[in-house]
Amino acid sequence: MNGSDRIIRIDDPQDERLAPYRAVRERDLVGRDKRFIAEGKVVLNVLLASRAFSVESLLILENRLAGLDEQIGLCPPDVPVYCVTRAVMDAVAGFPIHRGILAVGSRRAPPSLQTLLENCGESALAVILCGISNHDNMGSIFRNSAAFEADFVAMDETSCDPLYRKAIRVSVGAALKVPFAREGSIDAIIAAMQAAGFGIYALSPSGTASINAVEPQRRTALLLGTEGAGLPKALMEKLHTVRIPMSDGFDSLNVATASGIALSRLGRFSRL
Repeated sequence: MNGSDRIIRIDDPQDERLAPYRAVRERDLVGRDKRFIAEGKVVLNVLLASRAFSVESLLILENRLAGLDEQIGLCPPDVPVYCVTRAVMDAVAGFPIHRGILAVGSRRAPPSLQTLLENCGESALAVILCGISNHDNMGSIFRNSAAFEADFVAMDETSCDPLYRKAIRVSVGAALKVPFAREGSIDAIIAAMQAAGFGIYALSPSGTASINAVEPQRRTALLLGTEGAGLPKALMEKLHTVRIPMSDGFDSLNVATASGIALSRLGRFSRL
């Protein structure tokens, strides 16, 4: 079967085959039961290369088909490829999809934090997230984690799901590339990481040491908290706290930008 034989043209935005794509902006607010929406060609490439996720279907704007022969060829034969006009795609999604490429993906059995700890090497870099609820920040943190080759991300149950469409898009697919576990309380995560031999550095504007003075351990974890409230005081009192040197008069870095600076210091690239 060649690429053109697999194309299913749909003219009715109410066609039930397009139901998973309907009103994706609103439905992203409540999650999709291990299913998610991938948007754009770059993210689709990451999804197709991942062993942790699978593709259920594609929804492609008719004028984008010509440039997707390779991607369509990489999909299993039973994955439907729906082709629609701009009017149909926008009506189904509920807003203009400028990239013209959507896919429904599903996550295979997600790894637990314990599994991630057991599978990481003796030398490892991890990111811990506490209460990160902004999808843009979540996506950017994953993008930075991939850039500086963090082994995994561990986040507490109050953090948002990195598989939301916007988080995946902002991460440029890194949310599908960097292993992660989202479970339990931040205290339980910290305890498990410490038991596994990770030295944890809590990043905060009030940190006692400069990030530039830190000598990373063989197993190192960077702990990040939400903007505004920051990390819980009781937690910071038990950990090494670090800060990024900057102007005393204006704390201008958001958590996503700060994560990139800190990871560049803690990761292996700081020694190259």
